[in-house]
Amino acid sequence: MEAFFDFLQFERRYSPHTLLSYRTDLGQFAAYLRAEGDAAGPAHATHHTIRGWVVALMQQDLDPRTVNRKIACLRSYYKFLLRSNSIAANPMLRIKAPKMARKLPDFVPEAALNGLLNSFRFEDSFTGQRDQLVLELLYGTGIRLSELLGIEAADLNLASGTVRVTGKGNKQRLVPLNPTLLRVLEQYQARRAHEFGPVPGPLLLTDKGAPLYEKHVYRTVKLYLSTVTTSAGQQHPHALRHAFATHLLGKGADLNAIKELLGHASLAATQVYTHMSVDRLKSVFDQAHPRA
Repeated sequence: MEAFFDFLQFERRYSPHTLLSYRTDLGQFAAYLRAEGDAAGPAHATHHTIRGWVVALMQQDLDPRTVNRKIACLRSYYKFLLRSNSIAANPMLRIKAPKMARKLPDFVPEAALNGLLNSFRFEDSFTGQRDQLVLELLYGTGIRLSELLGIEAADLNLASGTVRVTGKGNKQRLVPLNPTLLRVLEQYQARRAHEFGPVPGPLLLTDKGAPLYEKHVYRTVKLYLSTVTTSAGQQHPHALRHAFATHLLGKGADLNAIKELLGHASLAATQVYTHMSVDRLKSVFDQAHPRA
């Protein structure tokens, strides 16, 4: 199991959050096997045993998304064992994941976000400029939280107006920066250099000059977004990613272009945002169809 986690961390570059979740999932499966009297451990489990665990999870009324994540963990684990010749056959090939309803992404309305970013007076301090940059980067580029925290000063190219982002699977992509974001970046960099000097490494720092961390970003985003929305589902970093994609699509952006900007591996992951373009399609229909 430890070899599997090393593989995920160092070769697949999984995020710490995903690693923690997979450790929990595999640990729970091992505990289930012990409770069932199976002392051989997860590496020797049969598809019958795995199916029994999935049924037990469903009987606990867990969210199907949670169950599917645990199944995904086992799929990765047994693929790893198969590649390393630790098992002769993959027991997960006969396991089906429970169906789940597609959850529509929650996002902050365009007017509310623009009102916040255009009108809110951020403090004229390192803290204020950093907080503004966090919001502008998340909404202006649509990057994930892990990608935001992974940006280093060397990843920025202000001359070309791009930032190099390292996404899932250690895949890198270039994301364009809008003029407003470029201006906020320049102001932040000047303040960063004044406060801490030419510090290499992560672009975003705490007030003490340490690398910014996940909980800090969550608190920052919630603090500012709570001034424009009362929905808890719209007060976290990923809601700004959803807003980025939804607002682009609403303005007529090509779905494949949005896919590349978001760093999605397949178009299917991006298509969830098409539901938000219904109003735009109705408008086109009303203007163009002879019977409208």
